[in-house]
Amino acid sequence: MKQEFKRQIVDLLNEHRIMTIATNREDGWPQATVVSYANDGLIIYCLTPRDTQKFHNIARDPRVSLAIAKDYPQPLQIKGLSIAARAVEVADKGEIEHVAEILLRRYPEYKVMPRPDPAAVPTLRLTPEFVSVLDYSKGFGHTDLVHVTDNDLAEFVEARRHHWAGFHAASALT
Repeated sequence: MKQEFKRQIVDLLNEHRIMTIATNREDGWPQATVVSYANDGLIIYCLTPRDTQKFHNIARDPRVSLAIAKDYPQPLQIKGLSIAARAVEVADKGEIEHVAEILLRRYPEYKVMPRPDPAAVPTLRLTPEFVSVLDYSKGFGHTDLVHVTDNDLAEFVEARRHHWAGFHAASALT
């Protein structure tokens, strides 16, 4: 991916705190839910209770769609992301701790709350495969479709590999 797109995607991810995640229900209907998130570069994390429909949908079909933007006062100011990603439950304790740290940096108001039990509220890693970068300042409805490759994610994986003994690049890319 071109460096300009990578920077624009990461900047937009860093700028926002909530997203809509759409999962695939067993009956074929999509289900969209608003969730809080934190990102580490291109990798996006969120927590969801294990007993939710969203978690059951993801366990059955890990393909998800994400929408991230805000309400802009003028149409030609619209910037946002539409992301096709794969979701996996994070199992490595080192990665779970890392995610807890980045979530608390993004949401300092949560420091007063006890940390959720990972057995009841697992951490999900959302690894993008395709990103539509919306930028209406380039023309109404303008989007650039970007394919996220292993090389785009390698920077993330290699920089953090030493933190997570059980983390494998393939698990971040599937």
